[in-house]
Amino acid sequence: MARMGWTLVHGGATPPAGEVVAPDERLSWPRTIGLGGQHVVAMFGATFVFPVLMGLNPNIAILCSGVATALFLLIVRGKVPSYLGTSASFVGGVAAIRAQGGDSAAVTGAIVVAGLVLLVVGIVVHRLGTRVVTALLPPAVTGAVVMLIGFNLASVAGTVYWPQDRWAGLVTMVVVMAAAVLLPGFWGRIGVLIGLLAGFAFSLLLDVTAGPITGPDADGVVSTHARVDLSGVAGADWFGLPPATMTGPDGMEITGWHLPTFSFAFVLLVLPSVIALIAENTGHVKAVQDMTRTDLDPYLGRALAADGLTTALAGSVGGSPTTTYAENIGVMAATRVYSTAAYWVAAAFAVLLGFCPKFGAIVVAVPGGVLGGLTVVLYGMVGLLGASIWVRNAVDLSHPANLIPLAAGLIIGIGGASLEIGSFELSGIALGTIVVLVGYHGLRRALPTDRRPPVDAGRAEEAPARD
Repeated sequence: MARMGWTLVHGGATPPAGEVVAPDERLSWPRTIGLGGQHVVAMFGATFVFPVLMGLNPNIAILCSGVATALFLLIVRGKVPSYLGTSASFVGGVAAIRAQGGDSAAVTGAIVVAGLVLLVVGIVVHRLGTRVVTALLPPAVTGAVVMLIGFNLASVAGTVYWPQDRWAGLVTMVVVMAAAVLLPGFWGRIGVLIGLLAGFAFSLLLDVTAGPITGPDADGVVSTHARVDLSGVAGADWFGLPPATMTGPDGMEITGWHLPTFSFAFVLLVLPSVIALIAENTGHVKAVQDMTRTDLDPYLGRALAADGLTTALAGSVGGSPTTTYAENIGVMAATRVYSTAAYWVAAAFAVLLGFCPKFGAIVVAVPGGVLGGLTVVLYGMVGLLGASIWVRNAVDLSHPANLIPLAAGLIIGIGGASLEIGSFELSGIALGTIVVLVGYHGLRRALPTDRRPPVDAGRAEEAPARD
């Protein structure tokens, strides 16, 4: 073994066409550092955009993502190459918490509990095998929950961000779509980042050529203001810790690091996101397994537990929830380099960025209209990931036992329907998820065995329990 546990292969040079670099192998350090940089760029857009959409600090999110990636690699023993960036699945639940008056401490408290729940799920899966996941959360259920999480956010994109600057939103959206579809390989995978930069530049251009805009801010208050406010960038340090959460001169919260607070009602709003994290982590492990042609099912429990632990740790200091990133799977698929050494490099880069407050100040300055252009694409993509789970697993939607509970749960979750039980209220994503889970399993149990819909055709083989 080479230093740090990786075997140097292909003499450190770029591997010949068709050859792969396994997780426990590496190329030369200059090439490995370059690959780590690619992983940083691939995760970059979504990892700092989603904290902004949740009202959390992007500097802390980037810092926590680097730490989370390192912990993940340790827990899975270097067998599952992955970068852990900010999860999009929590955006809907966080929006619901803030709509009910919750502050950032309440948001991160709910994130901490969700992470601990996922940690317990991972431990159970590690001990009992993947049959636990496939029994409780078959693709029919996970697809519906992921779908309602994404589409529940449609009103946020359309009524909060987009109206702040419709033209900037339109330009950003068009650039994201064009870049993601038309640009080749790696550049297409960072279409979100390219769109954000284009929207930022367009907003600056409009400020110079057309002057200030009269329109609403995120709270709906109409005023005349510049699209891009860079006043906080000049005073921000190049290196240091993000500041603690404070109240700005306008009375609004300026989120920094903070300790969480806990509310049972708010926790319920984000617990459905745990189902999405299970689906995302399972899909990631399966994808890496297919690419590396190795059996990684015994490590699924470790992957889930690692993501749960890092989500809880991030929330405990005011950071964003984490998840394995599909963007980085794309980098591995393009390069055929699965070396975890590159991910250690990416983690180190992320930690360094997290200690740059000036970077965070620039991110916070992203105009609301630009976020509008990003969110109409990103939220829709989250929703359609649920549909792709159904398609990949051949879920039979012609059978009423599948169709009816999923349809009811989707409309409740997307439409924001509510149910009051005494002084306690269930609504939106939380209520929709309960309807999907209880309705799906309850109706199947009520049907005679010969009338139940077939097991989802795409479901993976169950892994044995771990000792």
